[in-house]
Amino acid sequence: MNSFIDNLTSINDSINSFVWVKIGLILLIGTGILLTAVTKFFQISHFGHWWKKTGGGVFDKKSHNKKEKGSVSQFQALCTALAATIGTGNIAGVSAAICLGGPGAVFWMWIAAFFGMMTNFSENVLGIYYRRKNKEGEWSGGAMYYLQDGLGSYKRCKHIGKILAVLFSCFAALASFGIGNMGQINKITINIESAFFSEQVKALASRGLDKAIPLAIGIVLMVLAGVIIIGGLKRIAAVAEMIVPFMAVLYVVGALVLIIFRIPAVPSAFAAIFKFAFGIKPVAGAAAGIVIRDVITQGCKRGVFSNEAGLGSSVMVHSNSDVKEPVKQGMWGIFEVFADTFVVCTMTALVVLTSGFIDLDTGLAKEGVEDATLVAKAFSSVFGKGGEWFIAVAILLFAFTTVLGWSHYGSKAVEYLFNTTVAKVYKIIFVIMIVFGALMESSLAWDISDTFNGLMMIPNLIGVIALFPLVKKITDNYVARKIKCRNDVEPLLSFDEKIQKEHKELVENGAE
Repeated sequence: MNSFIDNLTSINDSINSFVWVKIGLILLIGTGILLTAVTKFFQISHFGHWWKKTGGGVFDKKSHNKKEKGSVSQFQALCTALAATIGTGNIAGVSAAICLGGPGAVFWMWIAAFFGMMTNFSENVLGIYYRRKNKEGEWSGGAMYYLQDGLGSYKRCKHIGKILAVLFSCFAALASFGIGNMGQINKITINIESAFFSEQVKALASRGLDKAIPLAIGIVLMVLAGVIIIGGLKRIAAVAEMIVPFMAVLYVVGALVLIIFRIPAVPSAFAAIFKFAFGIKPVAGAAAGIVIRDVITQGCKRGVFSNEAGLGSSVMVHSNSDVKEPVKQGMWGIFEVFADTFVVCTMTALVVLTSGFIDLDTGLAKEGVEDATLVAKAFSSVFGKGGEWFIAVAILLFAFTTVLGWSHYGSKAVEYLFNTTVAKVYKIIFVIMIVFGALMESSLAWDISDTFNGLMMIPNLIGVIALFPLVKKITDNYVARKIKCRNDVEPLLSFDEKIQKEHKELVENGAE
């Protein structure tokens, strides 16, 4: 068994290095820069507009209560997408980025997120534009459809588009077991064990039953997830709509309270982020410095793990929204990245960097510090055992809702590859795999998640880059009609003539 794990780790490391260091980072940042430029810095130039249409209007009942068959409301789509994005990446992922890449990794998380806003925007615009209804009357959209019908519509690209669509779907289905299942469940298990069952774990380990508690946790989570996931997107969205706003606000408030306790250390924390953004030099007593490549790689990888901009994943649930305007759902994509990285991840970074467990003079983690439980230790150093319990519950909510969201992503990928019947079988397998996530080694589960993230990102970004002229065209069309109030411009809503006609009538009649 150990030999198999060693071989699997070696193979994964090789693929991971190639995908992320050789290809992924250039594609990821480059795509974001390209789309930011062609949309004329939409995330800044139209900040007031997208904020009003998303976070600023979140309590508008009109955005919550639409009941179109086969869809969910825009707010439910956002909550389900945030359920999948606000996960362990916002807690353990940030602490791992800092431990492995130094405080400067946070700077690159911000950079990736700033440009990632427009990548996520573009994915959602394309997702809505190329979606269609499946046999059960549900909307189906995602990178596989804009690769097949968008990239595939270019001259001599029909087969290339189809091949990339199949590859994306395969990688997405596999990634759902890593980033969306085992990686999340593993972090839940570790933190619950540490916070609530540390003494019992020691007692059982002495009797050779060290996996008893992880197994029990895995079984409980499997049953809870099964009840929700098998119920379909409507049930997932309903649960996400209840839990996500509560968990996000609760965590941010808790982090703010801790940061206020350590307010004198906040300026030094920000200084360290910028000071070490371009690497850490070797210091006396330190084994080695951290080079700029490692800082950028860790920041971008963990940033993408957290906000998923560029993966093409969240577009699969955004495409289930009852929205008619592609740009309207695109703006929710901007808000999603903003909330995930600039709010939640920044809170975590400040918690870690003001904790005393990271040497702000050298940028290196102090001896004995483990990224998996670093945030919990930071909270417990101020609030005692209650702080550790708080983080265990936060990770439970964050990670569990991520599992729910990713079950939908994986099922949509399988539906594209096969059909809705096989997608139902996939859901059962996905639920069973939760138990394996509770029993896996933490580092391997995390590394496999990174690899599949990168593999699904590549075909998705190829599609987004190829279709950037269409994103620009749709965005300019929306700006002309909705912001500049021009009445002589025909709306661009769908590649399908029938859907275009139906939605155009609704938009012109003031339904949206």
